[in-house]
Amino acid sequence: MPRRPMAGTGGLVFHVMNRGARRLELFQHDDDYRLFLRAFAEARDRVPIELFAYCLMPNHFHFVLRPSEDGQLAEFMRLGTVTHSVRWHWQRGSQGGGCVYQARYRSFPIQTSRYFLNACSYVEGNALRASLVGRAEDWEWSSLAARCRNCHPLPLSEWPILPPDNWVELVNERHAADDVAVIRRSLMRNRPLGESEWSQSVAKLLGLPRQQSAGRPSKRRK
Repeated sequence: MPRRPMAGTGGLVFHVMNRGARRLELFQHDDDYRLFLRAFAEARDRVPIELFAYCLMPNHFHFVLRPSEDGQLAEFMRLGTVTHSVRWHWQRGSQGGGCVYQARYRSFPIQTSRYFLNACSYVEGNALRASLVGRAEDWEWSSLAARCRNCHPLPLSEWPILPPDNWVELVNERHAADDVAVIRRSLMRNRPLGESEWSQSVAKLLGLPRQQSAGRPSKRRK
């Protein structure tokens, strides 16, 4: 089940991740990926969040999104995962089976600056880092591929800041180890990702752990 909705989440950008229960392989065939995308497209029709980036991996998925109102993040995730879980079991003839997802999704707020670009690059480069493809845009089940192919099974929103013109090449570059480590720590600990003053104020607002030292993101994306 998703965590209790945080106060004041409307208007903030979040990186969201969830994985299969007991590292269950959520997606074994192309139809499994399509089933998920349809479920969350329907959830987005009912909860009009802004979706900026996503990547579906065999046993987990990532979103970068922004709810406009408090409570929308939790409701979007609830609708999407419940719908997907029911259809996942139906597709396999295992209605009434166990949990599809682990106990809760993880999420953390991101400052709309270079931290946002780093988070989107991290998400869209997931399949490349896992050596599932030779280039990030070749992974069909990602927002990068959707934009490159102009095919949007899960509608995307305009980004709050403009990406560099060479965005696709930047996603395909090797990510700085420090950038990856900071994002993974934020995911594990639900810590805001941004400049120190911003992170401290958002952590206080939402009652989240405070980032001790997020560091500055790599300057390679300037």
